[in-house]
Amino acid sequence: MGSAIVIMGVSGSGKTENGQGNPTFRRRSPSMAGILRDAIRQKTSNGELVALACSALQKRYRDILRSADPDYKSGDYTRCIVKFFCLVAPVEVIAERMNGRSEKEEHFMPVSLLRSQLELLQVDDSEGIPQIDSSMSLQSILDHILILIEDK
Repeated sequence: MGSAIVIMGVSGSGKTENGQGNPTFRRRSPSMAGILRDAIRQKTSNGELVALACSALQKRYRDILRSADPDYKSGDYTRCIVKFFCLVAPVEVIAERMNGRSEKEEHFMPVSLLRSQLELLQVDDSEGIPQIDSSMSLQSILDHILILIEDK
């Protein structure tokens, strides 16, 4: 059985810079989460490592992704093969990124919706989702995630 790494966070937190952001999956919907779940299940059942980036702001969407693990029991986060890492940064940094990308027409989310993104973000301590400072260099972020994976 393989495993999956999901880089998550609000819009502008650095998912596209640090992962393979895909506009097709940038809609919040259970059906998109189901499509991702099925892709994770297919790859991990073949023993592959899957890495993806999506907002996964709410627990219900993360639970859909976790259900890619056929052995996942609701609330048993430590044994699940789908692991989440939440990119975080100061609001000012995220707003600056969003403004810069909007000006270049590289981003669909206006900075005016940042507050609602932050309000939607639900991460319960019981989930054990590490928060990674996305204002670090890409290499530092990757090194940090690798250390956390190796420690598990």
